[in-house]
Amino acid sequence: MSDIDEDDIRRVDGGLLLVFRELVRRGRTTAAAERLGLSQSAVSHALARLRDLFADPLFVRRPHGLEPTRRALELAPRIDALIDMIGAAVAAEPGFDPARSRRWFNLAGTEFAAAAIDGAFVQAMRQEAPGAGFVFQFLRGYMAVEALRRGQLDMALGRFDTLPSELRVEPLYEDRYCVVARADHPTIRGRIDSRAWRDTGHVFCAPPGRTAPDVGEDPLPNAAQVATTALVPRWEMALWLVAGSDAIATCPRSIAEQHARVLGLQILEPHIAVPGFTISAARRAEPDPGLEWLLGLMRRRCETLQSGMSTESDPTA
Repeated sequence: MSDIDEDDIRRVDGGLLLVFRELVRRGRTTAAAERLGLSQSAVSHALARLRDLFADPLFVRRPHGLEPTRRALELAPRIDALIDMIGAAVAAEPGFDPARSRRWFNLAGTEFAAAAIDGAFVQAMRQEAPGAGFVFQFLRGYMAVEALRRGQLDMALGRFDTLPSELRVEPLYEDRYCVVARADHPTIRGRIDSRAWRDTGHVFCAPPGRTAPDVGEDPLPNAAQVATTALVPRWEMALWLVAGSDAIATCPRSIAEQHARVLGLQILEPHIAVPGFTISAARRAEPDPGLEWLLGLMRRRCETLQSGMSTESDPTA
């Protein structure tokens, strides 16, 4: 470590980090001062030190309060994690008490893997850990794995074939693909054959930068093989487009089940046998009682999700 780095570290104390976190959460010096039991002038002084330390304004005053700068938003999850690690290091006893915790978990994953993080999950988390919370961002594949390795994430959800030795993976639930069409589709009603699947316009979901001809992964349709209507970045948008048109989509069943009733969609079994896939949680291998609790909460939600995956073709009936 360089002398400059050591000098910077000497300028940091836990109180500064706590002030930063409360300003991000609450957006006002008065609210942060009340939460921390400090005077408003003490919070203002700490903010001045933070600005000097990070060489950035960090917060810009707006009519509604303090608005974090881009640099502050980048720092927020790292400082949250650092506060948690400091708290764990100085705790008298190891463990995690959800009822008293104020930890914010940093999660990421693909859109279809986030099906387990729904309203029921949030409600259960609120009941057991009213002071805790989570931040979720969409990250795919190697990007999520690298963020885990760098300590920027607590957990990633998705499909993982291989992982570095310092990470561990735990299966959560099994999913499979289905076909969705609007409930009052003029030609597709309760089932779909190979001709309709090929000739009806598909809405595809693919990450940014992909072009229509190379969309799709075996055994899903490829845009060069079927009629294509649209290419969008999110499954939720794809289902909205299907709900308002005669197009169809081949999508994960967990997502279809969540949106079918609200959007008025029929869920159809594919005309061919399509292998299922496993959604897993990946995290660092070292013990973390807080993550164990969160995983337990997620497992219980996934059990309900798994059992609720209907085999009926039309949940709107």
